[in-house]
Amino acid sequence: MRWVFLLVISLGLLMIGLDNSILYTALPRLSDELSATPEQSLWIINAYPLVMSGLLLGTGTLGDRIGHTKMFSIGLSIFGLASLLAAYSPTAGVLIAARALLGVGAATMMPSTLALIRQTFRDERERNTAIGIWGAVAIVGAAAGPLLGGFLLEHFFWGSIFLVNVPIVVIALAVMLVTAPPNIPYPAARWDGWSSLLALATFSLLTLALKGHLLALPGAILAGWLFVRRQRGLEQPLLTFDIFRSPMFSGGVIAAWASYFVVSSVELLTTQRFQLVAGFSPLEAGLVIVAVVLASLPASILGGMFLHKVGFSPLISGGFVVAAIGLAVAVVSLDNLALFVTALGLTGAGLGAVMSVASTAIIGSVAPRRAGMAASVEEVSYEFGALVAVAAMGTGLTTIKARLTAGGAPEAQAFDTAYLTLLAISGAITVLAAVATWWCFRGNPKTTPMNQQ
Repeated sequence: MRWVFLLVISLGLLMIGLDNSILYTALPRLSDELSATPEQSLWIINAYPLVMSGLLLGTGTLGDRIGHTKMFSIGLSIFGLASLLAAYSPTAGVLIAARALLGVGAATMMPSTLALIRQTFRDERERNTAIGIWGAVAIVGAAAGPLLGGFLLEHFFWGSIFLVNVPIVVIALAVMLVTAPPNIPYPAARWDGWSSLLALATFSLLTLALKGHLLALPGAILAGWLFVRRQRGLEQPLLTFDIFRSPMFSGGVIAAWASYFVVSSVELLTTQRFQLVAGFSPLEAGLVIVAVVLASLPASILGGMFLHKVGFSPLISGGFVVAAIGLAVAVVSLDNLALFVTALGLTGAGLGAVMSVASTAIIGSVAPRRAGMAASVEEVSYEFGALVAVAAMGTGLTTIKARLTAGGAPEAQAFDTAYLTLLAISGAITVLAAVATWWCFRGNPKTTPMNQQ
């Protein structure tokens, strides 16, 4: 039954990933249908990941307190109700509120997914395989969003991109009744609401600063400082900073952030490029990204299965190297669609291996009572990677393109130059991540500290 329960967990994670990226192809039509202003369109995209990232640390500790089985079911319910509200939103303002509520549901579910895997799968090899599947589902959700959004828009009304979540929620809740493990709370764990609000403020203001609103930067620094100060003064903080003293934990966090930054950058930039320059439909632009899904899925599963044989370093550092090679080939092969798509597949394979093993490193580096905290840090790393990608790459694309067109470059040429420049920057980040994680995993451990006890 535990493998069936893993399916339930994976369904929740799949929805979270899909809602992160499904708007990349859907936003133009959605904005037109709701007469959204450019500023409202920005918040339609960002309300979901902003709220989710800001609340993740708190919901992880809250899950430790009330039990992750209960926490996951609550998150599923919120997500389903928010999806209904989003699907039938009469105005852009209502949709923004619904997207924020989706972020609450996702933040409630997300830390519990990894914590429940650790609770359900006691055998190390089984747990590594389960986390590999978990990582594969996370990548599929993120990468398949543009494709699914394009398909639904070509056949149904715009609200279908949210309505598709509702039957999944109903099925998951029904299966949970017979497959979920007992709810195991830690009543001694304390949840601090002020810390959650400070974390939300920090991420929100920092994201605004990355989008060019530099006046938000001092506020982000102040909120972050207040968050750190409050954690150090609490008997039971949301985040205990000594967990970062573990090289394996820190290496996993670096890998999680960098891998999702690159995945999100490639998705956002590529879907926009092929629609606006190549004239592809939303569905056709989404199909270009399928290579990432097809390659990342087996790589993620195999990474978890063979971790105990090859160790962390070849899978994480080596995965980043493979992804960097794929991005390098993509930069020089934009005019050759077959080679370009193959290069995206190579990138997906490398990042697929990284993501599943990074999660294993993070969740296996802490004691069971801190499983929710570790899972929250892991998910914040992924989501903040996506936030930074959308903010920085979106701003970079607009800035570079504007400068080139002001200098007389044709619109399409300016877009392609900006696109390839940012793709190369993503490749450089994968190289830096490969070096940083090689240092963190030096000695190439093949198991986590908790499994060595």
